[in-house]
Amino acid sequence: MFAVVYRWRVRPGKEQLLVDGWHRVTVAIHQECGSYGSRLHKADDGTWVAYARWPDRETREKCGTPDPEGEAMMREAIAEYFPETRLTLVDDLLAEPETD
Repeated sequence: MFAVVYRWRVRPGKEQLLVDGWHRVTVAIHQECGSYGSRLHKADDGTWVAYARWPDRETREKCGTPDPEGEAMMREAIAEYFPETRLTLVDDLLAEPETD
């Protein structure tokens, strides 16, 4: 498994635009490129952090831009981009909660 961590500072008042854009892009990437999805978080320091999971690095590298409008929404919302972090899974102990 391969994951990428993203971190941004969002323009005030554009938070929902980021959420909506991220959601659209994640759905498109899952459907078109075979990603395993993502999670989006707001950090205590006011930045936003997300991570996306992939079967492998190559699958992520081959993925293009399946939702240009969603990506444009994100670009409009993001004031500052921090370098992404690429992660190769070594040990996975994350448990998903059971849903009814």
